[in-house]
Amino acid sequence: MSENQFRALVVEEAEAKKYLCGIKTRAIDDLPAGEVLVRVHYSALNYKDALSSVGNKGVTRHYPHTPGIDAAGTVAASEHADFAVGDEVIVTSYDLGMNTDGALAEYIRVPAAWVIQRPPNLSLREAMMFGTAGLTAGLMMDALVKHGVTPERGPVLVTGATGGVGSLAVAMLAKAGFTVTAVTGKADAADFLKSLGAGEVVTRGTVIETERPLLKEQWAGVIDVVGGDMLASALKATRYGGTVTCAGLVGSPELHTTVFPFILRGISLIGIDSAECPMATRLAVWERMAGEWKPDCLETLTTEITLDEVAERLQAILQGQSHGHYLVRIA
Repeated sequence: MSENQFRALVVEEAEAKKYLCGIKTRAIDDLPAGEVLVRVHYSALNYKDALSSVGNKGVTRHYPHTPGIDAAGTVAASEHADFAVGDEVIVTSYDLGMNTDGALAEYIRVPAAWVIQRPPNLSLREAMMFGTAGLTAGLMMDALVKHGVTPERGPVLVTGATGGVGSLAVAMLAKAGFTVTAVTGKADAADFLKSLGAGEVVTRGTVIETERPLLKEQWAGVIDVVGGDMLASALKATRYGGTVTCAGLVGSPELHTTVFPFILRGISLIGIDSAECPMATRLAVWERMAGEWKPDCLETLTTEITLDEVAERLQAILQGQSHGHYLVRIA
């Protein structure tokens, strides 16, 4: 390949509503406009990437397209004073990998406003062991802490605990001293979740209850990525003054509940968005993930793959067969 060319995962619409993924050679000149060109060393896989790979128009409107909402790498060229060639940087969220060509490729070009310098105490590889999944879990933890949820207040429930966000949330909460109850639908996942720091692992059936408007108070806080009946049931079992955060809909985007948990127990429900969250909040959470929230088991919950293996793993994510967090080695 010439210096202007690079390898990338490309999703193409082969025929109406049929999409194919494959590794293609692309040209740097064809990348979208932006002040910063990044040589990608690592990326990570997310549910949005999986949706983009099968033509979900709510994520990506136009094809051919390269998914990948997470990148860690070095600046290859810069037109912005804040970034110099050779700087180690992280790019997550915003429109990267959605309608802007993403990081499942050797190069990306993005606006400088999307880029942050790699925090001290966090390597590029570790940054993508977190990725958007870790940032989302961190933002949810940040919201719990800001609303007064402490380890002394009681256990925190984490739903969808074997997924990317859930597994990282379990590990970070345990690192911060919280007692964690992890919910999973996978019978063989208990040992894995306990190795991350979960104090208790329960099945979905022990949490979901659709009949009663209120349940016994159990959770000081909740990190939910499932939605639907799982979120509704978690609300009903949250302790007085507790806080529930939600950032996913793998179960359902619908929420059927009553006002009773809110007006009788004074709980809070907070939606978490990692795509457009303010830069100051983003930087503060990355600093905490590089510091006191950085779990010792990052390697345990990470599976490293190559760019050539990505298409197969995206299918596994869509089929609910993913386990932990996928790190993609690009360089």
